Amino acid sequence: MKISPCIASLAAMVLAPAAAAQNAAFHDLVAIDAAVAAFTGAGIGVPGGANLPVDRRMRLAPCRSPLALSWYGARQDNVLVQCPDAGGWRLFVAVSGNTRQGAAAPTPPAVARGEAVTIAVSGEGFSVSQSGEAMEAGPVGAWIRVRTSARATPIRAQIARPGLVVVPID
Repeated sequence: MKISPCIASLAAMVLAPAAAAQNAAFHDLVAIDAAVAAFTGAGIGVPGGANLPVDRRMRLAPCRSPLALSWYGARQDNVLVQCPDAGGWRLFVAVSGNTRQGAAAPTPPAVARGEAVTIAVSGEGFSVSQSGEAMEAGPVGAWIRVRTSARATPIRAQIARPGLVVVPID
């Protein structure tokens, strides 16, 4: 079956605006990749840049405000991309080998995952402690999840020194 050029051009005029409107219903993912590359100073797949492009299957609402980008994680190995509009979205983009000038080397963990720790609950004028287990690793000053037994609900505590985590009560 042969389609006349007149019908083909008419179909293109009718379908093109519909396709453009459908694409405008979602945020441009290539623009997110470009924003991350500008923020990190490195392109996709380059040390210091995004590991991979943003997944093209995502359908994000259009963002009318400029995107907000910031480093995320203790090692600054992710970029947090946020749409500041009301009801906006956020996503995390993994980067490889953060090579920013002045970036501090990761602090070695003071507590390892699965390590036995002392959990101290302290407040003004009192301190109570109990043995427990670290469910995450972290350096001094980091907040990690700990539990007092295998069936206990995990709680968040701050690492005071190796082997000691504190739950402050103000």
